[in-house]
Amino acid sequence: MTIATQPTELIAGTWTIDPAHSEVSFTVRHLGLSKVRGRFNTFSGAVTIGADRLASAVHAEIDLSSIDTNNPQRDGHLRSTDFFDLAAHPTMTFVSTAVTETSLRGELTINGITKPVQLDLEFHGVTTDGYGVTRAGFSATGQIRRSDYGINFNAPVGLDGMLISDKVTVELEIQAVPSS
Repeated sequence: MTIATQPTELIAGTWTIDPAHSEVSFTVRHLGLSKVRGRFNTFSGAVTIGADRLASAVHAEIDLSSIDTNNPQRDGHLRSTDFFDLAAHPTMTFVSTAVTETSLRGELTINGITKPVQLDLEFHGVTTDGYGVTRAGFSATGQIRRSDYGINFNAPVGLDGMLISDKVTVELEIQAVPSS
C-alpha cells in the first residue's frame, strides 16, 4: 500500500486562480432593510509566492459583464452608466502592493478609478485533490465605498435614508493551482 504525501505549505512560484473552485462576491444594503448579494462569474488571476512570503503578489481581473445578483433586470442596471459603465470600463482589476500573513493591500481599479484597498486575508492551507492536483486555499474580505469609484447612483429613501448603501462588502474564496 502506498501512502500519498500531502503538501502542507505554499511552494514559491506562480499559482493560477481556479475560477471553477473560487468565488468573487459582494453584499450591499438595500433600503437599510436587507443585504443584496451578488457575484462575478468570470474572473482570472495569479498569486505569485515569493521565497520570502512578504515578497508575494496578487493580480486579478474581473469581467464586470458577468455580474449576477439573481435578478436580470438589476444586473442590466448594474452594467449601465449608473454603475459599472461596461462600454467604457469592462473590467475591474486588483494589483497587490503588500501581502502579510493576515492582510492583502493593493490597488483596485473600477470605472477607470484606482484606489488603495486593504482586505483581511486568511490562508487555509495546501492539499492535493482526488486528481492529484495541488491546491491552495485563501479567503479575503473587506469593504469599499462605491462612491470612491464614481458609482454614485442612489435615491433618498429607506431606513438608512438611501436606496443603496455606499459601503460594499467584498468576499473572496480562492483556490489556486501551480501554474504550468
